[in-house]
Amino acid sequence: MAEISFDEFLKVDIRVGTVTRAEAFPEARKPAYKLWVDYGPEIGEKKSSAQITVHYALEDLVGMKVLGVVNFPPRQIGPFMSEALVLGAPDAEGEVVLLRPDKDVPNGGRMF
Repeated sequence: MAEISFDEFLKVDIRVGTVTRAEAFPEARKPAYKLWVDYGPEIGEKKSSAQITVHYALEDLVGMKVLGVVNFPPRQIGPFMSEALVLGAPDAEGEVVLLRPDKDVPNGGRMF
């Protein structure tokens, strides 16, 4: 594993956001959802594609707090432009489980 400095780590802008909208993404190669996440007044709303269909139903995602990287360049995923990377970790079967704050924190709060 490569080591990085703390300054390098700080270049990755990870923020708390709330999912405001979630839709099926049938055009994706692997099962995924389209998410719209509000990262607060400084960042605003950003779109993301997330392969989280095993553990999450669309109706459960709206209102959920998540962590996301907000300073990656936009990435075209099929017909959808992903503007942020919602973070997760794989379970024992390799399916994504979202990383979320365990207490209520405001949108836009930066992880450090």
